[in-house]
Amino acid sequence: MTEREKTVRWRDPAEGQAVMPTMSGIDYLRKMQTGDVPGAPIASHMNMELVEVNEGSVVFRCQPDESHYNPIGMVHGGLVCTLLDSALGCATHTTLPAGIGYTSIEIKINYLRPVTAESGPLVCTGKVTKPGRRVAFAEGEVVDNQGKVVATASGSLLVFPLDK
Repeated sequence: MTEREKTVRWRDPAEGQAVMPTMSGIDYLRKMQTGDVPGAPIASHMNMELVEVNEGSVVFRCQPDESHYNPIGMVHGGLVCTLLDSALGCATHTTLPAGIGYTSIEIKINYLRPVTAESGPLVCTGKVTKPGRRVAFAEGEVVDNQGKVVATASGSLLVFPLDK
């Protein structure tokens, strides 16, 4: 039996959480993209990186590896779902003013092709289809290194004031 090991490192998320309520969502995510505030720890686990931030849209890049495999040697759908959920949420965050947060209400994923470590890097784009003060709607897609769509998603997100 050959064992493998993976080390995951992340910055203290409390650093970003302390300043997030004082910044608009788009400003916060742009600072996350540049490394001025820490990224979400889940991104380190999933080899995800925020590469583009615009009003109503974001782009993540993700490099899957064999530590993401399911029992049949394919990347687990949970990695692709996490990538899409992150993109839909962060796209929504770009539309929110300071002091406002969000969380997923529901997400619908369509898996279109199998993904392996060789499929990467994956590029995931999230776009807001309808912003809102109580509920926002977004969609996303993941493409592989050949430009083929491997999954799509649509979702709704609850919008709410953050605790001070």
